[in-house]
Amino acid sequence: MTAALLSGLTFLLVKDSLTDDAYITLAYAKNLALRGEWALIPGHPANTATSPLNVGLIGLVAFLTRVSGSAHPVLALGVVNMVAAAVFGWGWARLRLPAVGLALVLLNPLLLSAVGLEVLLVPAVLVLLVVFATEHRPYAFGLAAGLTILTRLDLIVFVVLIGATLHRGWFKAVGPTLLVALPWHVFSWFVFGSAVPDTLVIKQLQRSFGGAGYFKTGLQAMWGQDPKTVLTFLPAELGVLALLGWLASGRFGPFGALGVGGIAYYAVYSVLGVPPYHWYYVPPLVALTMAGTAIVTRLLEGAKKPRARVPALVLVPLLVAGYLPAFLGRGIPWAYPPYFGNWASATDYARVGRELAARVGTGAVGGPGEIGTLAYFCDCTIVDGFSDRGLLPAQIDQRIEGAGPVFATLLKVNYARFDRSLRPIKLTYQLSFTTEPGDWTVYSAAKGVQHLTLTRAG
Repeated sequence: MTAALLSGLTFLLVKDSLTDDAYITLAYAKNLALRGEWALIPGHPANTATSPLNVGLIGLVAFLTRVSGSAHPVLALGVVNMVAAAVFGWGWARLRLPAVGLALVLLNPLLLSAVGLEVLLVPAVLVLLVVFATEHRPYAFGLAAGLTILTRLDLIVFVVLIGATLHRGWFKAVGPTLLVALPWHVFSWFVFGSAVPDTLVIKQLQRSFGGAGYFKTGLQAMWGQDPKTVLTFLPAELGVLALLGWLASGRFGPFGALGVGGIAYYAVYSVLGVPPYHWYYVPPLVALTMAGTAIVTRLLEGAKKPRARVPALVLVPLLVAGYLPAFLGRGIPWAYPPYFGNWASATDYARVGRELAARVGTGAVGGPGEIGTLAYFCDCTIVDGFSDRGLLPAQIDQRIEGAGPVFATLLKVNYARFDRSLRPIKLTYQLSFTTEPGDWTVYSAAKGVQHLTLTRAG
């Protein structure tokens, strides 16, 4: 309950400053709850929700809490986050780990900057994998592994590594894993023409932001001059040191696999060459923080001298206090999160979205590059690659042409059932950022004052 309460309090702090991609998730959940559609915008099915489990849970709670035909996905998000945090707290307590480890994860400024995405589900499913591997319960591990894959497909890195610690029992986990995870991906392949979310193609084509190696250096490039970045990552960096000591002593086990999984996840994303969106760093950050805390706890439990515990008792509060600079100067609730790269604040995008609905009516409007918050509040036909599958064929072909032979083959199989007869939605309007004042003036802590202008398409 402590973890759930902490999550609820932090949600009240961050709920007005959600990132634009968080609103993509909320728009999907809203359409699912109200219309039964898997879509970012009404009437146009899409497959750009990275976490089916996150959308499904938020959509379910929003459906169950509808009032007078209206859904409240933001409230549903708070409920889902509290439940996820409670699961995390349950697993953490079952492993007999100190409660301060919960705070190291749940209060991390980078994680709080990405609330709305599946960042609270990540520690919940990872701790379940570790608990069931530690207790050598392969069937329960398999069920947790299926939920992990539905949380994010790329978390399969952790499933494989932690599952390996089951030794001969790993094969017993395969059936439950497939039972939970496979139906959605088969459904997605037949219905949407892609078993993997289309974001894989869209995000990889955005590598032009800084080159194939931008993910490896992205945080330094974007926030490297800010001292809070060092403090935010300090628990994970110390987790790497603890992991190295653990492995050097000849131990591995579920804790070691969790830490190695964090490093492997980071390596995979570096190879994929995606842009450095801050939520991509959350899984390795969370995994290494959890693994480091667990390893240090186990090492201190085996120490013969009680004073060996003193450094940890001093260090851990300092790590928690190290988060404080990121919390200060943002108001209560936050006007913007510590890590933020959108062109407008959530409140400004919400204002534009509501007014845009009255302006465009049933007409389709081309998005300005970020459409999550606009789509959620406009509830209109706002178009870009995330909402219009008719724009995907050219992007798929471009990505296949630029991929190596193995990855290109995988992409071809993934999109073997994709309907290439789809055509882009015909636009009536275009919403664009302009250098001169236009229809709306918005502000972003990352970009400063910006201007949005609505024009007739063409």
